[in-house]
Amino acid sequence: MAANTTITLNRVIPMGAPTLADFKVAATAAPTKDALKEGELLVRTLYLSCDPYMRGRLSGRTDSYVASFEAGKPIEGLGVGIVEASTSPDFKDGDMVTGGSFKWETKFVAAADSFTKVPTSSGIPPANFLGVLGMPSYTAYVGTITLCKPKAGETILVSAASGAVGQMVVQLAKARGMRVIGAAGSDDKVKYVKDLGADAVFNYKTVKSLGAAIKEAAPEGIDIYFDNVGGEFLDAALKNMNPNGRIAECGMISQYNATVETAYHIQNLAYVVMKKLTIYGYIVSDWYKSPAYSEFINEVSGMLKENKIKYRMDEVVGIENGPQALLDLFEGKNFGKRVVKVSDLSHRL
Repeated sequence: MAANTTITLNRVIPMGAPTLADFKVAATAAPTKDALKEGELLVRTLYLSCDPYMRGRLSGRTDSYVASFEAGKPIEGLGVGIVEASTSPDFKDGDMVTGGSFKWETKFVAAADSFTKVPTSSGIPPANFLGVLGMPSYTAYVGTITLCKPKAGETILVSAASGAVGQMVVQLAKARGMRVIGAAGSDDKVKYVKDLGADAVFNYKTVKSLGAAIKEAAPEGIDIYFDNVGGEFLDAALKNMNPNGRIAECGMISQYNATVETAYHIQNLAYVVMKKLTIYGYIVSDWYKSPAYSEFINEVSGMLKENKIKYRMDEVVGIENGPQALLDLFEGKNFGKRVVKVSDLSHRL
């Protein structure tokens, strides 16, 4: 029987930083088409997505918008793969699929209604369905365009501007005539964000004061802040917002591994009232059935065809390296959209 590599969680981690010891990489028996029940697919994984929201799923929380992983069971998330067998009339052998229920296994069986077909003849690399045409880019679109409604001439501040979401925010905002201020965590990331078209970029790890750095880059203030990090950066942004400014609250990765002792406590929240700010907290999965999704696909697909968009992927090879690839995300060691390559498109295992 063919070998299968499976990544399971050893224990839940409510607080603090997860470690490799919290995961188990094991060789298991690969499922076959004989294991399929009605309405199921046997999927061979091509790519797995590493995303900040997965930290919450490691915590064991029961009050979140998505269920926590269970100790002793495979972790799961977004992915793209090839159907190797199907008992559903909607899918056939050879279809490429994507979805949010990809188990971290070389091959796995799951309900067919967990997946969406993606075109195999488009020439688009499979990993792009997790990046520039996937959840991170749509997250950027909803927060920037749908919720914050940018206007030409306004100024937007983007934290983690070289990341999976941030790099799209920069380009969507520039396409609408905004002045874009980006922040990134290394000099090469700063250069990349400048190459995307940002008007000013600073390294948030080397500036003496976040507030002063924002003020210097945007002396007339910030109209929209796209927040990927929370914590001290959010605090500094609040003080630099213009009246009636808007904040897209996408993520707070600086706080995901925080403990009671290390958590940052916001000090400038009063500016929400004083400056009449609007903060949009949102979960992108709520928006897939809205008109915004087709608008996003049409706009970004068109930009891709016209070579008007750049999107950097950060690929780690080998499912066995998946746990470290995920852990690196929480320390900012990724550069672009982090994915794990599991198998080749043409290689049937």
